[in-house]
Amino acid sequence: MPKALPSPQMLSELNPDAIPRHVALIMDGNGRWASERHQPRLFGHKKGVEALKKAINYALKANIPFLSAWAFSTANWKRPKSEVSGLMTILRHTLEKDIDEFHEKGICLRVIGFLNDLDKNLQKIIQNAQERTKNNSALTLIIHFNYDGRKDMVQAVQKLSEKVKSGEILSESITEDMISQNTLMAEFTDPELLIRTSGVVRLSNYMMWQCAFTELVFIEKNWPDFTEEDFHGALLKFQKTARNFGQVST
Repeated sequence: MPKALPSPQMLSELNPDAIPRHVALIMDGNGRWASERHQPRLFGHKKGVEALKKAINYALKANIPFLSAWAFSTANWKRPKSEVSGLMTILRHTLEKDIDEFHEKGICLRVIGFLNDLDKNLQKIIQNAQERTKNNSALTLIIHFNYDGRKDMVQAVQKLSEKVKSGEILSESITEDMISQNTLMAEFTDPELLIRTSGVVRLSNYMMWQCAFTELVFIEKNWPDFTEEDFHGALLKFQKTARNFGQVST
């Protein structure tokens, strides 16, 4: 196994003027990682939290302003009740146990999704964590929990439809910016880079509107094995990619 590069050496390889403002993570493969080791799926999810902390530390070192991580989708409710319950417990435990560390590191925590479907106590814990860290500016960590890209688009269209119905706006005046401003991600810049682990090559309903021009990097290893070196490699790949947005490169 190659020796891991020291963080200072890794960071020196980056162009500080080409750091993406927003990186998104699809943390895929926790269950498969656990199954390969003959462990319960929740064991993989717990190890996945450790991998996320590594990603957060790297994002802080690389001065990435926004880091999104997909922790639970609306489709995940269809999983076995024991796994769903365990994922809720992991989120609750992480927010209660690690929020002091996040705060000390200057991390502003935001949890984005259809949170009204969650247990009231968990909603309160989320609110407290967000309130505690709201003034931090070193990194905005966006955890997508009970999130659904298509459902988000539907509710954005419904909001605009109500404005048309009330006469507030005309249907022909609706713009892309207006749609963006009515999604759950309205206050955040779109991701410039998305990293997905486990070798699966698709968005799986994650921020589809926001990722229209996002650079996509797919990594074969499962999420619990994700390291700062993997993050660094994805960032180097991003910096070597010409982002022309459909225009002819000069």
